[in-house]
Amino acid sequence: MDERIDNVLAHYDTLRDAERAQRDDPAAARNRHTDRDRRLLAVGPETGRLINVLARSLTAPHILELGTAYGYSTIWLGEAARAAGGHVTTMEVHAHKAAHARDMATKAGLNGYIDFHVGDAVEMIGALAEPIDFVLLDLWKDLYVPCLEAFHPKLAPGAIIVADNMLRPGGDSVQRYGEAVRARAGVTSVLLPVGSGLEVSRFTPTQARDSG
Repeated sequence: MDERIDNVLAHYDTLRDAERAQRDDPAAARNRHTDRDRRLLAVGPETGRLINVLARSLTAPHILELGTAYGYSTIWLGEAARAAGGHVTTMEVHAHKAAHARDMATKAGLNGYIDFHVGDAVEMIGALAEPIDFVLLDLWKDLYVPCLEAFHPKLAPGAIIVADNMLRPGGDSVQRYGEAVRARAGVTSVLLPVGSGLEVSRFTPTQARDSG
């Protein structure tokens, strides 16, 4: 990675460390629900490196990020897209978060590899015409299964799907997603104890396996 990307990631890491330091502050605890929209909710460096490595392993990938937030994972995916000759489509429901992520991508020199979309993720997935080679799921957990249903028909053979927060905070929604993705034809999946827990899946449709 070049210096601009390193500087942007270091900035995110500094903010994330500051948020962690405030977790034991009683005032911060009282405001935890009201200030949630202002928090990074970033995947963290371990997950960032893993999704970067996985996306880099693909050739000219179309990368779909569901849940841009403030753009931390977008930087990791944008760097992978640049290295692998691909591009990122990232989706976020909040315009101010997408705007911040776009500014950070510009500072990192990656804006030319990332298309930012604001709105309802399921609807926007439905409008995609290009096959998808890599998916990062990191939006509201009750949307994991609806998003899976929307993007599954658009997956290219060999596509990789990564879902975050499968162990922490966990819950019924991510459990339903884990069951749903493993039940899909042509999908193999493993739960990894990286970051907050990642369900990493690969799509190999039966026809592609038979032709090989």
